[in-house]
Amino acid sequence: MALPEILSQRLRLPVVAAPLFIISNPDLVIAQCKAGVVGSFPALNARPAAELDRWLERITTELAEYDAANPDNPSAPFAVNQIVHGSNDRLQHDVEMCVKWKVPIVITSLGAKEFVNEAVHSYGGIVLHDIINNRFAKKAIAKGADGLIAVAAGAGGHAGALSPFALVQELREWFDGPLLLSGSIANGEAVLASQAMGADLAYIGSAFIATEEANAEPPYKQSIVDHNADDIVLSTLFTGVSGNYLKPSIISAGMDPDNLPESDPSKMSFGSGGDSDAKAWKDIWGCGQGIGAVKAVLTAGQLVDQIEKQYNAAKSRLANI
Repeated sequence: MALPEILSQRLRLPVVAAPLFIISNPDLVIAQCKAGVVGSFPALNARPAAELDRWLERITTELAEYDAANPDNPSAPFAVNQIVHGSNDRLQHDVEMCVKWKVPIVITSLGAKEFVNEAVHSYGGIVLHDIINNRFAKKAIAKGADGLIAVAAGAGGHAGALSPFALVQELREWFDGPLLLSGSIANGEAVLASQAMGADLAYIGSAFIATEEANAEPPYKQSIVDHNADDIVLSTLFTGVSGNYLKPSIISAGMDPDNLPESDPSKMSFGSGGDSDAKAWKDIWGCGQGIGAVKAVLTAGQLVDQIEKQYNAAKSRLANI
């Protein structure tokens, strides 16, 4: 199945920048889109709720102005992430804002609800739903999602447990629609590898934390640069769902990263910080296992330039095998 035009015609690279809680803001999203990859942010980052309207106005206006000034090199589309979980009491309002501004792509997480898909489809947008296994994937498609984001082992934030090889292979046995792969993707080689496995696009999150536009504290950005996969801890403590976090931030919060208690998934609540006094993602820094590829804090545009060079070099090497 061919990709919908919105995911194929205006992308410089087959990359969607993942929505990063707290970190993704209009500055980062606009920079990502101008650089030629899909920029995204969680709706809940715009606080209070009324701020979402202003964020969407700014992103839509600035990208339209950029496109008018650069007709031969227009921006990539942007996406808004909606947490479709019972604890998110802003969902209805935030979906209405997406309809008002005709957000091109909506990414849904932690639940699939038909009314969200129907609202996005009403103006011609598409819905991508993130999943960690086949069961959730089939539920999402049955409820009207247009595409899937396969969140595999090693992904930053809320991570899956399955190998990307297994997850993509099983999804492709029955699903021929848009498929994105998430999990330790931080350079051009990994983007190409995700396509080789059967995904259409790569989903990159943690590498964008260490960018100048990102709304992260300088120590957080530098920690992404300084650490690697050995410094990542998988835990349910902070939100009730398995997530990957930087070990140094757990230690700084006064906890032993090797002896973290389990959290009760039923107490999962976005904005509450779960069962710990330390708040994810403010105090406990989320990131994926691919951060070893991040060597410096760059602008978002410089990061995309770097990934493009790596991607093209990898394609050239394979062509000579």
